[in-house]
Amino acid sequence: MKLTILGGGGFRVPLVYRALLGDRAEGRVTRVTLHDVDAERLAAIGGVLAEQARDVSDAPAVTATTDLDEALRGADFVFSAIRVGGLAGRAADERVALAEGVLGQETVGAGGIAYGLRTVPVALDVARRVARIAPDAWVINFTNPAGLVTEAMSRVLGDRVIGICDSPVGLGRRVARLLGADPDEAWFDYAGLNHLGWLRGVRVAGRDELPRLLADTEALGSFEEGKLFGADWLRSLGAIPNEYLHYYYFNREAVRAYREAARTRGAYLREQQAAFYGSPSLDSWHATLAEREATYMAANREAAGAGARAEEDLEPGGYERVALALMRAIARDERTTLILNVRNRATLPVLDADAVVEVPCFVDANGAHPVSVAPLPLHAAGLVTAVKAAEREVLAAAESGSRETAVKAFALHPLVDSVSVARRLLAAYAREHPELGHLA
Repeated sequence: MKLTILGGGGFRVPLVYRALLGDRAEGRVTRVTLHDVDAERLAAIGGVLAEQARDVSDAPAVTATTDLDEALRGADFVFSAIRVGGLAGRAADERVALAEGVLGQETVGAGGIAYGLRTVPVALDVARRVARIAPDAWVINFTNPAGLVTEAMSRVLGDRVIGICDSPVGLGRRVARLLGADPDEAWFDYAGLNHLGWLRGVRVAGRDELPRLLADTEALGSFEEGKLFGADWLRSLGAIPNEYLHYYYFNREAVRAYREAARTRGAYLREQQAAFYGSPSLDSWHATLAEREATYMAANREAAGAGARAEEDLEPGGYERVALALMRAIARDERTTLILNVRNRATLPVLDADAVVEVPCFVDANGAHPVSVAPLPLHAAGLVTAVKAAEREVLAAAESGSRETAVKAFALHPLVDSVSVARRLLAAYAREHPELGHLA
């Protein structure tokens, strides 16, 4: 079986390959093709993968190319993890937004919209090429903003594109650990959009154990989300929000922390990864990864007074395990349940059938099937519909090339507080990003 990785020179590709090396079952991935527009990054990651495979018999063969059509030819699965504009683009997204006093995070608020505006046209081109060159392939999307990009690609590929994210995986793992439950045996009632979801229940042997955690102040204060949001707020919600909701619930504090930081997350990662790619090796990759995980959402933790990340939370997110489980379920009909980004159908009644949502899904040889979940409470439905409205304007702007539609995308987002700010944001982003030249 052949897996093509788009963004194959990306820093986290060795996580995916490490998961593949551990899969010894029949029908496993035996060929990996890395594709990237940057040949030097491809060579660097290719060297790290060769070190990973050195003592592994029958390791999946790895090839690399800068030719997208060549990479897609014969693929059974396509893993998309591209970054249009690179980390320089991410740093610019953050800087421009913070100058206007709004959030510039890569998937949330103004930064996420800017990232989406330049990524959606590229993602649509990828989807069209997959449909033409590898029509039987399944696309697993990790390209951010993941829900938005998955929805864009689904307009071409339908249900053969499935979005994944490591945030719900990490949240479920942390909560299950606190409840003394096996995360592989628990049912997680989770619903929302990518980076905008809530864990509303954890069923173990048919019993919802989340109320027990919500009643325990000490336990709530002992893990990542409890430290970020505070026990009182979690009890008020009656749920555990995805960590990215800190940007919404504590927006002023988050923006202030980001503005006061010595450098933004994007600028930090750009400098860190430049050092790695300048002298790549498996050892330096491990060291860089450990530092990256330790500093994840550092500004938010500082704003919340949450302190350093717990040792047990430093394990890399787990998206590579989700990707592997998803491929196994489809390729081998090994039925499983995963929290994924898929078309809504009738799962969340506040959204239309084609809206991509993040919910539990049954997965089998026919793909991912969203499971019926309880309706979102009004406060959550309001956020979900407002953010989805902004995403839809991004998709419309990418299709039409309309600057006014792009302004509307910024202005409708709940974390952008003025139409005037929206107009200034787009003007500034257009100066920073040549990829936005299609807007007129």
